[in-house]
Amino acid sequence: MTRLPTRPGRGALLVLPLLLMASGALRLGDSVGHAFASVGEGAKAGAAPLVCPEPPLALAHALSEREARVTAGEAALKERMAAMDLANQVIDQRIAALEQAEADLRKTVEIADGAAEGDLAQLTAVYQSMKPKEAAALFEKMDPKFAAGFLGRMKPEAAAAILSGMPADAGYTISVLLAGRNALAPRE
Repeated sequence: MTRLPTRPGRGALLVLPLLLMASGALRLGDSVGHAFASVGEGAKAGAAPLVCPEPPLALAHALSEREARVTAGEAALKERMAAMDLANQVIDQRIAALEQAEADLRKTVEIADGAAEGDLAQLTAVYQSMKPKEAAALFEKMDPKFAAGFLGRMKPEAAAAILSGMPADAGYTISVLLAGRNALAPRE
């Protein structure tokens, strides 16, 4: 087996860092020993423990005032939070009352609409069952918009018979109203 050639002086480079580390350890160990010795001597000599000095009176007074302000602020904040919680409860109760009133009103409107629709349906049926000539005389006296509303609800045959019994100008006015009734309705 052949050995690889080594560079000369490589061993000296390894020894130099080892010497530097040993020197540092000795210095550190010496300082630590002195520190332990001085602490041990102070404890043995019965020295009083270290006490922090009293803060100056002005600083203590300022800190007390600040603590009082912070405590007062916290109390005011708690008061505001309680007031807001109470206000939220009142608002929730009012919203619930309004929702109930809206539901009651909706029911009342539905009942009224149903009753009105029932009345209109019955009156329309009455007009449809009348003789066309008598109904035409009645419709001629009505407001044209009102008459157009009834005629629009009737069967086409009954409405045609009533319109044919009316004077031409009244029949024309009602016909125009019937034709234009949904002219402005949206297409889409």
